[in-house]
Amino acid sequence: MSSIPIPHEISFEGAAHHRVLIIGSGPAGYTAALYAARANLAPVVYEGLEPGGQLTTTTDVENYPGYVDGVLGPAMMEDFKAQAVRFGAEVKYGEITHLDLSQRPLKAVVDEETGILADTVIVATGASARYLGLENEKRLLGRGVSACATCDGAFFRGVDLAVVGGGDTAMEESLFLTRFASKVWLIHRRDELRASKIMQQRVKEHPKIKIIWNTIVTDILGADEVTGVRLRNVIDNSERDLAVRGFFVAIGHTPNTTLFRSWLDVDEQGYIETRPRSTQTNIPGVFACGDAQDHVYRQAVTAAGTGCMAAIDAERFLAAESG
Repeated sequence: MSSIPIPHEISFEGAAHHRVLIIGSGPAGYTAALYAARANLAPVVYEGLEPGGQLTTTTDVENYPGYVDGVLGPAMMEDFKAQAVRFGAEVKYGEITHLDLSQRPLKAVVDEETGILADTVIVATGASARYLGLENEKRLLGRGVSACATCDGAFFRGVDLAVVGGGDTAMEESLFLTRFASKVWLIHRRDELRASKIMQQRVKEHPKIKIIWNTIVTDILGADEVTGVRLRNVIDNSERDLAVRGFFVAIGHTPNTTLFRSWLDVDEQGYIETRPRSTQTNIPGVFACGDAQDHVYRQAVTAAGTGCMAAIDAERFLAAESG
């Protein structure tokens, strides 16, 4: 099994040696850090290029237990981080760029230059939603543009919404949004859907969902919040504007697991595979949690739950190893 080799000039002589190295932040990484810190394992967290993960691009979060009045995504991640630090976790800004999981202690390189050692590794790098790449899509993210109907659907009651996509994810998002929206426009670039037949049937038969075929989204409209989308028919190139108050991108997610794929078992989409009822990967001492190994739920609360599991699994692994 091979990986991107660690550069020869990287020295591990005198390198910092951690009992628990957590790669990635967000609900999974910070919760793993909290539990590992409370177990006196002195974990170190390298936050990666997006400290706090996807929730830092979210505005109001109202479905996480304990926040009665809701909370801004970035503020919630600061709370998670502060609690982990309070109990002794060391949180550092930096990206793990190389790994060697072939022998113990496990080796990692930070920002292409600093070698560190670890007895256990917890992968909490999450997954990134795929977007269309439109300029206004990024600008209006969290202001009507979303990639998670379960997270944000309740903010759009009694208004028209648009969903783009043609797979099962798009069907699920559209059906979920009918609980709140007055109408859901499902926009698809082809003349047939890729979703499973049963999901297609549910969408086509739902009175609140209208499918727009052979169409792509070329722009998101609105100054401070979404007011509509610009559409182009791929057959005749005609354009029109559709008035909606929310735009949901449902074209899939990409797990942030490229660094690990030559070491750890992953499924066909790149999500890390773990043992049943465990966060243990195929390499002893390496655990995975959060959206990096969960392509089903992708919620902050489930990510935090698996972060807890990973820390407990790491603690038990270290205890068994020490006898």
